[in-house]
Amino acid sequence: MSIQSFLKSKYMLAYVSTIVFLLCSIVAAISIGSVHVPVLDIVKIIGAQIFHLPIMDQVKDMYVNIVYEIRLPRVLLAGFVGASLAIAGAAFQGLLRNPLADPYILGISSGASVGAVATLFFHLSIPLLGNFTLPVFSIISAFLTIIAVLYFARMADRTLRVETIILTGVIFSSFLGAFISLLIALSGDELEAIIGWLLGSVAMRGWSYVAIIVPFFIIGTVLLWMNAKELNAMSFGEERAEHLGVDVAKRKLLILLAGSILTGAAVAVSGAISFVGLVIPHMVRRLWGPNHVHLLPLSMLAGSGFLILTDLVSRMIISPRVLPIGVITAIIGAPIFASILLKQRQRK
Repeated sequence: MSIQSFLKSKYMLAYVSTIVFLLCSIVAAISIGSVHVPVLDIVKIIGAQIFHLPIMDQVKDMYVNIVYEIRLPRVLLAGFVGASLAIAGAAFQGLLRNPLADPYILGISSGASVGAVATLFFHLSIPLLGNFTLPVFSIISAFLTIIAVLYFARMADRTLRVETIILTGVIFSSFLGAFISLLIALSGDELEAIIGWLLGSVAMRGWSYVAIIVPFFIIGTVLLWMNAKELNAMSFGEERAEHLGVDVAKRKLLILLAGSILTGAAVAVSGAISFVGLVIPHMVRRLWGPNHVHLLPLSMLAGSGFLILTDLVSRMIISPRVLPIGVITAIIGAPIFASILLKQRQRK
């Protein structure tokens, strides 16, 4: 077997197994709950409601409401949020050449949270944007944060070592977290909405939230896919990438913009959900390799399935109460983050 055919078979297995994982996660999350919905009924409901197929015979109206109005939009929202954070994390890790880089660690999630919390606190609404006011402010805040992180990191270290960038990101996260705490302390009627949003959740969001994240998800994902080969080149260092003909400054700005769009939109609809952008790309890279042409879409699919399953666990573990999804991801992600950090230190 040639190397080329081996790689083809390897990635074929990767895509098939990841897609199967995602589909199983979707079916399980829609089917399992306080009311169990048979898989065949789920297929009939989705076929009738979305594809307008005449296959709704003998399906209970209760099942239709549960699947189409409650569980399906929740599952899709969790999937888009997980995919956004995972593919953004994979891109940041490749750009900064460090598996510890992700939107949460770099302060981008905190920046997006400030934009979203400020929008809620001041009741900001731009008529031309309508429902998109919150994600737009969140995205702008996320992008400004990563620009500020890189600027101050360059002031501290002209070589822009990855450790300096990550430490600067942590500093900005702490500062922005204090600003969020200040808004919480000053809030009145908005307190419950802000606290509930900050804990991270996709519960009771509905189709309108799915409609909000989809356009930003498409824009950010397409931008990253367009730069997958350039990410491969930059993972060997910026100087080497320039020798290969990559416009490093332009590509870096596009990748940072795309990652900020994805992170800002995800944070706007679900709140701050940590470690998805760190854990999923790291696991995918270990399983299937560092080629960003495949790493980005595989991380996207795996991140989507992971957050869907995490949301299922969050609503079933202490049923009928629902845990914030950010609590589950932090419990899973923090030990993995610690293990990656220890392995990096042992190699040095």
